[in-house]
Amino acid sequence: RTVIRALGWCCGDRLTLTAEAGVVTARRDPGGMIAMTAKPYIVIPAALRRRCGLRPGDRVLLAAVPADDTLTACSFAVVDQAIRARGAFPHAQGGQP
Repeated sequence: RTVIRALGWCCGDRLTLTAEAGVVTARRDPGGMIAMTAKPYIVIPAALRRRCGLRPGDRVLLAAVPADDTLTACSFAVVDQAIRARGAFPHAQGGQP
């Protein structure tokens, strides 16, 4: 609810969803095929979930970018890869903290 509210999206707003490996992005778009319902959540269609490797019930990290009017859902595997790529876990290979 908080993320949807931060974007200012409301019931009836049309959305376009796109997917790539582990990431789904929703963008407000008057020509979008998905419509926001009265409940402040987005259902990701099965075809998009399959395309990006998300299973029903998977937890995701939500990121709202109000300036771009987008909401991105990233799988935790993608978040983990991004953090490790930045070297945020210098002792992850068994070193001392």
